[in-house]
Amino acid sequence: MDESATNRIHKSFAAQSMMTTLGAQIQSVRTGEVVIAAPILPGTRQQQGFGHAGLTFSIGDSAAGYAALTTLPLDAEVVTAEIKINLLAPAIGEELRATGRVVKPGRRLIVVTSEVHALRDGDEVLIAVLQGTMVPVAV
Repeated sequence: MDESATNRIHKSFAAQSMMTTLGAQIQSVRTGEVVIAAPILPGTRQQQGFGHAGLTFSIGDSAAGYAALTTLPLDAEVVTAEIKINLLAPAIGEELRATGRVVKPGRRLIVVTSEVHALRDGDEVLIAVLQGTMVPVAV
C-alpha cells in the first residue's frame, strides 16, 4: 500500500471525534486490513464494569470501514450500509483491539468483517465478530 493511501486513512480517522472520545488509535494499515485499538476507560464501561458493547461495535465498525477504504481510489470514501455484531464474551481487560478485513471488494458494495479481542495481562480473548457491507461514495 502506498504512503498516500495510508495517510488518507490516518487523516480520515483523525477527523472522527467519536474515535478521539473513545481514545482509539490505528495500530496498522494494510491493503484489505486495518487494526484499531481502544482502552477500556471508566467512561466506556457498562453497569457490570466490562467494556460496553457500544465501544466494541464502534471500533469494529471503524476497522471494517477503513479496511474497505484501503481497496478504493483516493477520491472515494465509504459509509456503512449495514453491519451486525455477535457478542461472544464480556469485554474484560485493559484494551480492545478490532481487526477489520475485506471479505469481498467491489465497486458498489464491499463485504467486510471485523474481529474484536479484549486484551488482559498479555492474553487476548475474542469477544465479538462483526459482518457488514460498506458502500463507496464520491467525495
